[in-house]
Amino acid sequence: MPYAEQRGNTWRVRWNTGKKHPVTGRWLYDSQGGFTTRDEAIAYGLDRESDVRNDRYISRRDGSLPMSEYCKTWPDTQDVGHLRRRALKSMIRLYIEPRWGDTAIADIKASAVRAWKMWLEDQPNIGEDYSREIFGVFSMMMDDAVEDGLRLSSPVQKKRRRGRYKKKPRERKREMRIEDVHQLACNALTYWGFPGYVFILTMAFTGMRPGELYALRREYCHPGWPATDPRHDPAEEVRYEEDMERYAGEEPMPAIRVEWQHQRDEDGELKLFPPKYGSRRTLVVPQFLAELLALLLKSHDSEWVFPSINGGELANANFSYAYWRKIADGQPEVETFTRVRGGRVQTVTSRRPLPEIPAVKNWAGKRLYLLRHGHKEWLDEDGHSRIASESRMGHEVAGVEGLYANVTPAMEQRIADTLQGRWLRFVESLPSDWAPSSPTPLPVDLGEWMNAQVKAAQSAQTETGS
Repeated sequence: MPYAEQRGNTWRVRWNTGKKHPVTGRWLYDSQGGFTTRDEAIAYGLDRESDVRNDRYISRRDGSLPMSEYCKTWPDTQDVGHLRRRALKSMIRLYIEPRWGDTAIADIKASAVRAWKMWLEDQPNIGEDYSREIFGVFSMMMDDAVEDGLRLSSPVQKKRRRGRYKKKPRERKREMRIEDVHQLACNALTYWGFPGYVFILTMAFTGMRPGELYALRREYCHPGWPATDPRHDPAEEVRYEEDMERYAGEEPMPAIRVEWQHQRDEDGELKLFPPKYGSRRTLVVPQFLAELLALLLKSHDSEWVFPSINGGELANANFSYAYWRKIADGQPEVETFTRVRGGRVQTVTSRRPLPEIPAVKNWAGKRLYLLRHGHKEWLDEDGHSRIASESRMGHEVAGVEGLYANVTPAMEQRIADTLQGRWLRFVESLPSDWAPSSPTPLPVDLGEWMNAQVKAAQSAQTETGS
């Protein structure tokens, strides 16, 4: 039964919250004042006790918890990977806590949330997808606040759509032409060297994610793998033996094993992590790419298949800016550059003088990840089964189709054959005077190797014609 008492000219009511103090064990009470009569105060108290009995009561003590405190603990309650946890903390630090940190969780109103959502969408520095992701994180926080007993319901509207319908814009893509891919590879050869040439072709012909390419170690790459597999997981012994039989048996298939990706942890330290979604997989490669990978690994002694320009870890470079933009967008001839020292403008000879790198028309301004998209496009063009192409991309096919399907060696070999055929058809069209453009001596005779590829293409056409 609530208890009412007079305070000056008004009445205050106190009621039992149904909770006890964790230390003293005494009942905890809430109160509310400002009533004009005792009957009004008692009626209000009875309503609150009804809420307590029906498990829908939020105490003033719980509801007054500020969002700033909730923001500190909530990310650590999410069972997510390190990259996702880092993203959650970033969104909370940059957008959620600055807006809601001083507000009690129970005081967050639905109308204020809708206004904030529109504010996010109007910010020029926040893309549409990112603003939707920020709001999604806030929505999850409010759902969890309800489960934690900090408010009765979420202030995020979910049952019905409000406002005008907006069609989600999709990135405009162009057909990935192998001529453009090879020009990108040639640009990478000029800017980066032989590892760059093989890197671009490897991404286009395997669909590997950038982080997986950065972390590709020589023991997981043709020609050593699968014999050089470290076999670090005893639970995978069956898989190790099957790989030896499947890829190094009587009819070997050159392949790359995707085991790791390079990413930074929450402290910013570069480490090896499992691929996205745990998509460890084996990628059979066409014969021309197998030859290039063998030549590349023979040309250096780095533990990484694709070392940086300075021979270090490629993931330590800002690849998108320092490498990819130069490769895709091109750059003028670089022999000298200017700098200011001691208030004086100096002209300095570049340590890496480079010839002009032409922009690749359909790739200027485009992102590196579209090479991976283009690989899926090629698989679809060549008519490969959905399970074979999705597995190669590191995706799982849901439902009964994925449960019953299986990627066979014949499927893998057909993928390698169609990719090899695509390459041979291209090299046959190369001009006879094609020569690699590299500002530094190459560790291999790439021109001679390409001539051998052209002869192989001509021989294949002759056999087909006959």
